[in-house]
Amino acid sequence: MAAPSHGVIATFDTASDIYHAAQKVRDAGFKFWDCITPCPVHGLDGAMGVKRSKVPRFSLIGGLIGFTTGMSMIFFTGAVDYKLIVGGKPLFSPMFAFPVSYELTILFTAFATIGGMFLLNGLPMHYHPVLKTDHIHRGLDDKFLIVIEARDPKFDLAATKALLESAGGKDIAEVEA
Repeated sequence: MAAPSHGVIATFDTASDIYHAAQKVRDAGFKFWDCITPCPVHGLDGAMGVKRSKVPRFSLIGGLIGFTTGMSMIFFTGAVDYKLIVGGKPLFSPMFAFPVSYELTILFTAFATIGGMFLLNGLPMHYHPVLKTDHIHRGLDDKFLIVIEARDPKFDLAATKALLESAGGKDIAEVEA
């Protein structure tokens, strides 16, 4: 009995090759695929059709919660819980609450950014089928890889291999799940 397929992997020699291949795969309508590169490739996200990350939204929400928490905490302790007038100062002033609010803004933003990144990236991912292939070692050293997953609605083994071959892919192989 054959192992279920995770998808197809293809090797490319240069950053330019994978850039143009990514455009072809994107234009073919695939949704579940990825590029594995040994170094950053400028513009590859655009060639893949990847949208802007949602992590900054998590960061903004975390920062707003941190700032609000700091101001609320100082207001509650100074104006509600422990009313003490010292030297004619007001029970609450945003100027006095700012240092605490600023620090909590930074802290909550950092936690929200890390949490949002983990959530959106599906981390921690302890195993991925691509790690079993022989291609992955070259993809981390000097080759560029495209992996198209079998769960994609447009995935057809023969047609997908033909697409990758027409895009200039070499060593096209099926990835076991």
